[in-house]
Amino acid sequence: MSPPDSPRGDFPIAKDDPAAGHQHAAGKTFGRSVKRLEDHALLTGTARFVDDIQAPGMLHAAFVRSSHAHAAIRGIDTAAAAAAPGVHAVFTLEDLRPYLATTDLVTALPSPSFRMSLHRPVLAHTEAAYVGEAIAVVIAEDRYLAEDAAALVEVDADPLPVVGDCRTALDEGAPTVHSSAPHNLVAEFDLSYGDVDAAFDAAPHVFGESLAQHRGGSHSIECRGVVARYEPLDDVLTVWSSTQTPLPARQILCDLLGRGPDQVRVVVPDVGGGFGPKLVFYPEEAVTAVAALILRRPVKWIEDRREHFTATTQERDQIWDVEIAVDDEARILGVRGTLLHDHGAYNVRGTNVPYGAAAAMTLAYRVPVYRLDIKCVATNRVPVTPVRGAGQPQGVFAMERLLDRVARELRLDRAEVRRRNLVPAELMPYPTPMKTRGGMQVVLDSGDYPRCQAMALERAGWASFAGRQAVARAQGKRLGIGVANSVEGTGRGPYEQIKVHVGTTGAIHVYSAAAAMGQSTRTMLAQVVAEQLGGDMDNIMVVAGDSANGTLGFGGFNSRQAVMAGSSAHKAALEVRRQVLEVAATVMQLPVADLDIEGREVVAKNAQARRTLAELARAAAGMPGFLMPGPGPAMQAMEHVVINDMAYGNATAVAEVEVDAETGEVKLRNIVFSHDCGRVIHPKVVEGQLLGGIAHGVGNALFEKMAFDENGQPLTTNLAEYLLVTATEMPPIALAHMESPTPLNALGIKGVGEAGVLPMAAAIASAVEHALEDCGVRITQVPISPVELLAAIEAARQ
Repeated sequence: MSPPDSPRGDFPIAKDDPAAGHQHAAGKTFGRSVKRLEDHALLTGTARFVDDIQAPGMLHAAFVRSSHAHAAIRGIDTAAAAAAPGVHAVFTLEDLRPYLATTDLVTALPSPSFRMSLHRPVLAHTEAAYVGEAIAVVIAEDRYLAEDAAALVEVDADPLPVVGDCRTALDEGAPTVHSSAPHNLVAEFDLSYGDVDAAFDAAPHVFGESLAQHRGGSHSIECRGVVARYEPLDDVLTVWSSTQTPLPARQILCDLLGRGPDQVRVVVPDVGGGFGPKLVFYPEEAVTAVAALILRRPVKWIEDRREHFTATTQERDQIWDVEIAVDDEARILGVRGTLLHDHGAYNVRGTNVPYGAAAAMTLAYRVPVYRLDIKCVATNRVPVTPVRGAGQPQGVFAMERLLDRVARELRLDRAEVRRRNLVPAELMPYPTPMKTRGGMQVVLDSGDYPRCQAMALERAGWASFAGRQAVARAQGKRLGIGVANSVEGTGRGPYEQIKVHVGTTGAIHVYSAAAAMGQSTRTMLAQVVAEQLGGDMDNIMVVAGDSANGTLGFGGFNSRQAVMAGSSAHKAALEVRRQVLEVAATVMQLPVADLDIEGREVVAKNAQARRTLAELARAAAGMPGFLMPGPGPAMQAMEHVVINDMAYGNATAVAEVEVDAETGEVKLRNIVFSHDCGRVIHPKVVEGQLLGGIAHGVGNALFEKMAFDENGQPLTTNLAEYLLVTATEMPPIALAHMESPTPLNALGIKGVGEAGVLPMAAAIASAVEHALEDCGVRITQVPISPVELLAAIEAARQ
């Protein structure tokens, strides 16, 4: 293996190590880094994002947004805006109400833990609950005119008391986020199993930590956007949206507008990143669609970056008070604590972020008893929904901080403490007492977590680091190294339907409502299908993210597309393969066993006979008065594989840092990341997903913070104030991969899109603390800012 400073992109797979699990040879396309179908359009500038969509007569929307974090709306004067040049309409909720079956967006996943309903209105009309909430919309000839006119809309608003901090939102006498709400408790629940109190009472060692965790927004390179066009001839409303979930978006539009699914079409064009917030439905999508219906003109709205900061959902603050009980050998006896979760002003996606955090906390380790009490608290801030990882990085951070505390208190190596507690390979599949939010038992399906950690430690030079650290200290440099493990539930079910069809040109068409957002969904589906149908990637035409293609599903989130859509594509491809060979056997008068599909032809294995897929597709259609050569008039299949259990991938991150104790600056020197996502479909795509997630995790650890003042006013509303990691901050990254195929699907695959982010903040925090261990500095919050770190160093010195 290469040394820890190997260049970014090194991607060894532990194929010769029996501990790494059974390995599969690469096929025609599966397991190979084939050319991505998406790349040509992206590299030549011919990709079509939502802002590239043009239509004759198109109008443009600009929204009037609340400048108050909390205010009563007494009136909205639109007269001046309506009279402005180029303006076609100005709409408030009262103007839209006659066209809506309901004025609420009901998008939260159901949960018995809810203590009140906080559905978003299509437009705020009596009360605004956060800065950036949409109140009205201006429709004009172009965006410039619309923006100018929006500034003329006068909103008569009386400021109301603001709930700006989830830590005080539940205090007696605290103001409420909504004047009609009885309190600020959105939801309350616990994840627990076993007799926790008894385990802690009997434990020889109990250690606790109070942690403050913050995550920011998604900040995909492309913000949100929507184009809507109504075609009166067909009575069809078509909406192009940069959404991750086209079919749920269609259903919400149908519910809002009182239209049937055949009257609404949602299409996902190329999407410049999703990362979570684009999975939910927004007021802007509803308003733009209604405006197109009312005006009988196409309408476009494209979010600008400031709007993305103030109107797109984000993750934010979580406050953890947690304890761990261990025996004299540092083996875990139990974990317990509380989690306070900033939910924002509305309940947009339900409790999945705090639930994900609580569920991920203990997954990598054997934890006999566990209880985490969780409260989701409303604040007058942007609503919270998943960002890459959906709460799981926070749960990992809490657990890993506790394990570092155990190592420090018991004077043990941090990696050794983890090794003693990781779920071992011989116990796989490992049933835990935990349940998913849908009530299914959490069963860790496959993996070798200790081996994964050992690979990362070896690659990072963990055993020899003390020597390197001592040499650096003699030179006046403070180096530290940290480790963290994570286990991620991927492939959330229950299904994602796929249709595969061989056309009369011989081209193979793959249809899916699965949304592509930069994670190579089209390439993945083509690889899976091509493996069974000739291996010619250029002959696979994938149409994804279009509600009109007749397939059913849920969209892209929770690292699920490869597992769910890929499994259905595999099943559909196998069925179409059977049909193709059956037709070919009849046409060629040869046994099916003597035939195979190569490229765009069916060939006889031991003869010169061959037929093209085009010839066979036309033959399959039949002729009047003649016998059918196959089971039906087309070689096609629509399949959906139902998988209720999640496939659990795992990872170990080792981070090496240098800390400047005089300035508080943290410089990353090296990152080693070992990972197991089951069978690998496309090694380069997996590599890219991991590197992107690692960068996102670095941002969470050191840079990204969505700040607000005490009045709920956002303080970081541009990319100069809100810090994103760039190439200059990224160190060399060494990747190592294991393959432990999951038994849950025929392909043996697990998701990988969020894996890189989960352990990074924890590993970096561990490394920073290690670099400052002689100072007694403890890292209890992220992001780790230079100002706050320097203050901690100075406080420790006193």
